[in-house]
Amino acid sequence: MLATLIALLAVLLFVFDVGQYLRLAYLQAQLGAIQDTVAAKPLLSSAAFFALYVLVTALSLPGATIMTLAAGAIFGLLHGVLLASFAASVGATLAFLVTRYLLKDAVQEKFATRLKAINQGIERDGALYLFTLRLVPIFPFFIINLLMGLTPLRTWTFYWISQIGMLPGAIVYVNAGTQLSQISSPAGLLSAELLMAFVLLALLPWFGKAIVNRLQALRVYRGWQKPKNFDRNLIVIGAGSAGLVSAYIAATVKASVTLIERHKMGGDCLNTGCVPSKTLIKSAQVRHLAASAPRFGLKPLAPEADFGAIMQRVHKVIERIEPHDSVERYSELGVDCRSGEARLISPWDVEIRAEDGQIERLSARNIIIASGARPLVPPFPGLDEVGYLTSDSLWEIDDNPGRLLVLGGGPIGCELAQAFVRLGAEVTQVEMLPRILPREDEDVAAAAADGLRRDGVNLLTGHKAVRFALEDGVKVLYAEQRGETVRLVFDHVLVAIGRKANVEGFGLDTLGVELRDNGTLAVNDYLQTRYPNIYACGDVTGPYQFTHVAAHQAWYAAVNSLFGRFKKFRVDYSVIPWATFISPEIARVGLNEQDAKAQNIAYEVTRYGIDDLDRAIADGSDEGFVKVLTAEGSDRILGVTIVGAHAGDLIAEYVLAMKHRIGLKKILGTIHIYPTLAEANKYAAGEWGKAHAPQKLLQWVERFHRWQR
Repeated sequence: MLATLIALLAVLLFVFDVGQYLRLAYLQAQLGAIQDTVAAKPLLSSAAFFALYVLVTALSLPGATIMTLAAGAIFGLLHGVLLASFAASVGATLAFLVTRYLLKDAVQEKFATRLKAINQGIERDGALYLFTLRLVPIFPFFIINLLMGLTPLRTWTFYWISQIGMLPGAIVYVNAGTQLSQISSPAGLLSAELLMAFVLLALLPWFGKAIVNRLQALRVYRGWQKPKNFDRNLIVIGAGSAGLVSAYIAATVKASVTLIERHKMGGDCLNTGCVPSKTLIKSAQVRHLAASAPRFGLKPLAPEADFGAIMQRVHKVIERIEPHDSVERYSELGVDCRSGEARLISPWDVEIRAEDGQIERLSARNIIIASGARPLVPPFPGLDEVGYLTSDSLWEIDDNPGRLLVLGGGPIGCELAQAFVRLGAEVTQVEMLPRILPREDEDVAAAAADGLRRDGVNLLTGHKAVRFALEDGVKVLYAEQRGETVRLVFDHVLVAIGRKANVEGFGLDTLGVELRDNGTLAVNDYLQTRYPNIYACGDVTGPYQFTHVAAHQAWYAAVNSLFGRFKKFRVDYSVIPWATFISPEIARVGLNEQDAKAQNIAYEVTRYGIDDLDRAIADGSDEGFVKVLTAEGSDRILGVTIVGAHAGDLIAEYVLAMKHRIGLKKILGTIHIYPTLAEANKYAAGEWGKAHAPQKLLQWVERFHRWQR
């Protein structure tokens, strides 16, 4: 109804050629008569003028400039400014509300992903952006009105910022209107000098913001003595993925950088995480494949797992990869590598305590904290008494763990549970939630659970660990399931229920650096802590605790810390992939269905079953699926989940497509080698194409072919 009313008004204005009354020549010709009418009925004339001005602005009609000039010519400077400025703001707000009512929801739903960063910017600095645009008259105000209506900017904020921001321009035009007879064209009012004055006026808020930021920084640094000179450009604490990449970038751009590590170069990923776990998983896969020999037409095989040899292989793989992250390599690159405990003494000073007890103090203009995380071990009663393993200490065992109890249904727990059961251990996995892998969709979690149970894992979901006990030399877990107590006997327990950021022991509490509720370091969009020169990246801050995300963040932390005074970059989390390395493997990028529903994002689902893929059938890995979420009515990819063999490799095509905004149509039009698993991606795109085929057009094409016959 509103859209129809607006359209009707526009038609009436066109039919009756209302635009003729909003031209400079008409105003100049009729000025005397108009002034006589105003003199006779001043209040009625003011109200009529105000209403007409509001209508012109609300309907985004050309003529607002003439109306502002008319305000000065008819009512004088003071009265004219009051009428024009308030009418312009009211009309602009009406246009803003009309756009918001008619279009905002549809636009936000259709372009939700692309608008996310814009919305965040508007919520953070929308008033400043609007004020700047209002002060510079070269930006068409009616476009500003309409576009701002599509954003989350509050209506009251839009009104009062518009009222203030348009006031200088209103004064200039109303004042010019008092000399209407001398004006030949409204465009002539904007001289280069006047435009420059408006631009400088528009820059004032930004200068003000910079000053406020500077004052806030001074308040944060109050009580600390900043060094006059610095020993380094950058000090990096922690030599895991985030720290290594940060130091590497700094050295590449010829900055003086010191990298401090208290344990081993390479961090958790090399020494206790990704590398050893994937090495163990591969050994488990080989034994499982050998045990499956009859499926491939071979005689039965029964290979035994030699845990001592398997662990030796794990350590040999670590030793082979170590040189990539070694002190020698990074020293050759120009990084000053130090071994020892780092402690922040001030926002610029770091104390390094070496193993021999010697203490050295270094200063740096900027500091990056990349101290990583460690396994989270809740204080379960009796846990210390029975002893426990974590993903850090697991690599010290040399024998079959026997009855292994795995606590946790996340990626780490699932990967290790399946690996050990394939290597001959008796594995029970306990998860307190109704299902494992809670970040994935239900069908994905179900496929993972089926795979674990098929391999022999005793998977117990909905079981909450309560306490541990040592009863006559037997290790026991008491868990609660639907109000009943369940007793589970085990030989070893692996605690894999999450990771905790390493934030203790190096002076963050002394500096008052803030933490989030989940215990990670609080940073802004540029990875800065409350001290603008102290940055954090990797697992210590999250929000994604993956090695590749830590490296991704490290680029932003290094570049912002070294060059942030000229240009800072917000971290881009729009396309983050990850994988869970079980069988069937699970890989994901972007949104899944439960995330899209939680964010109220409209989507369509396209699904292709890998059990129909020729290469998967030939390989005996014909299970799983490709599930693609696209925007409604579009081939734009919102997210992809792949379940199946080599899913972590197959997802790369979709990561590239999402990063560079390549839709399913172009994936469908790309040649894929036959027979490969990668064809699954093309066939998934083909399923989308079938679902969106133009049926009516195809009916006409069918008639054409019938006629041709």
